[in-house]
Amino acid sequence: MMKYILVTGGVISGIGKGIIASSVGTILKSCGLHVTAIKIDPYINIDAGTFSPYEHGEVFVLDDGGEVDLDLGNYERFLDIRLTKDNNLTTGKIYQSVINKERRGDYLGKTVQVVPHITDAIQEWVVKQAAVPVDDDAEPQVCVIELGGTVGDIESMPFIEAFRQFQFKVKRENFCNIHVSLVPQPSATGEQKTKPTQNSVRELRGLGLSPDLIMCRCSTALDNSVKEKISMFCHVEPEQVICVQDVSSIYRVPLLLEDQGVVSYLSRRLNMPIESRPRKMLTKWKEMSDRSDRLLEHCSIALVGKYTKFSDSYASVIKALEHSALAISHKLEVKYIDSAYLEPSTLHEEPVKYHEAWQKLCSADGILVPGGFGVRGTEGKIHAINWARKQKKPFLGVCLGMQLAVCEFARNMLGWKDANSTEFDPETKHPVVIDMPEHNPGQMGGTMRLGKRRTIFNNDTSVLRKLYGDAEYVDERHRHRFEVNPELKSHFEKKGLHFVGQDVEGERMEVIELDDHPYFIGVQYHPEFTSRPIKPSPPYLGLLLAAAGKLQSYLQKGCRLSPRDTYSDRSGSSTPDSEISELKLPSTSSE
Repeated sequence: MMKYILVTGGVISGIGKGIIASSVGTILKSCGLHVTAIKIDPYINIDAGTFSPYEHGEVFVLDDGGEVDLDLGNYERFLDIRLTKDNNLTTGKIYQSVINKERRGDYLGKTVQVVPHITDAIQEWVVKQAAVPVDDDAEPQVCVIELGGTVGDIESMPFIEAFRQFQFKVKRENFCNIHVSLVPQPSATGEQKTKPTQNSVRELRGLGLSPDLIMCRCSTALDNSVKEKISMFCHVEPEQVICVQDVSSIYRVPLLLEDQGVVSYLSRRLNMPIESRPRKMLTKWKEMSDRSDRLLEHCSIALVGKYTKFSDSYASVIKALEHSALAISHKLEVKYIDSAYLEPSTLHEEPVKYHEAWQKLCSADGILVPGGFGVRGTEGKIHAINWARKQKKPFLGVCLGMQLAVCEFARNMLGWKDANSTEFDPETKHPVVIDMPEHNPGQMGGTMRLGKRRTIFNNDTSVLRKLYGDAEYVDERHRHRFEVNPELKSHFEKKGLHFVGQDVEGERMEVIELDDHPYFIGVQYHPEFTSRPIKPSPPYLGLLLAAAGKLQSYLQKGCRLSPRDTYSDRSGSSTPDSEISELKLPSTSSE
């Protein structure tokens, strides 16, 4: 029987439901269960593809090309699973499916209403999606469902009502509710306040759902008296009040929940046969978080983008950098640079910002230009790339970052002064980047190249190929409309910029590498979406290794990290760092 765990949130949105839902999944997975996850977003957009990154953070891309909420990225990273676009359910998707049914006449002349038609559609969707395998072909045994927003929002009401009915349909021992709430600590008195939690739980109860676990987000650990107060006013046992205080790294959250008996509570409450032997998988999380607290050496990466005011805009990119930094035992420092500030026009208008931006760029150990859309700031990115190329600074360009690296090379090495992408200058004489949509006949709108595509390496000496464990090909996720113009390829190759990876047909340029440079790589895909804490993404790992001055020795050792540099994916043991045998990083092509 499938077990459903619903995670709701109260008091404020953005309280950490995503990390808590992922962590609950992680500790259950470490007990040998197969876990899947569904994220419900009550907004009316069909998917996240049209959002500005300032709205909800970055748009996360799945294997099947689904453009989804960034919480699905957390699930994939924490649980090491591969989700599909139907794991992200929105109000728009539900209404669309019900309206389509109504137009087809499926409701036989009935009045179509929120209850029962919308609420039934929600329950059917959850039951159907929960059964879809997400790791290998094993059918999931537990489904963690995260309901976005805050309890009491008008837009999430149909979902709460659906789950109120659902708990009786699937029976009590197959459904439980975790409510995540905020326990603020106003600085004036410094005491922890339970009233917001009381109100939020009362509201949830009034809607017909009773929380089984109340997870309190707080800045410092909860006092016992506060725990007892919440227990008394919210009708739960003290053991059902879980404290999730701010921790040094998110890898600590699963350990925090495990320490407070969440697994044993859930196994009793949901009647799950869980082995209570020591859990190997959590050992790795513990090793990771211990290591991330102990790091001494630093490594700084300049992130040159246009959404730099809000770090969630580049959530996966920063995670990929963190995974790689952790793998080589360096503490990551990300220097956010708004690329528009690097442009000469800023020198006249705001000289201080111009010099500060350049100072950050010049002092960084490596430079990363991530993907993006729109013309603002592109010239600044080209200036940053030029600096990286000439000064031999380690550089990684992703998607648009790769395209601009090609533009920069064309302008300054091939002498094509007006070289550009037709996205930004449709009239350019040297269109080095052009619109090459994938043709999906009969589909309006979906002209982007989205989802998992294969890249084939055509060069034996490629550094990136070695980083991928000398793979012949890799499958990575894409999200773009424009591509490097394949007709101009030979001009670049003559001058030392090589297109070492192409798509299966050989028409789309996927990877660039520059001769005589410590690390100058551009990829048309988004490797950050498949980076995992224990399996860092090779393009990012290469950037960090080069920035830390360790790339050459790593390549000479046959792409092995020295023994003390690794917590092994193979060993579940907590052996001291020195005893863990050398680990070959797994290549992603075999998956």
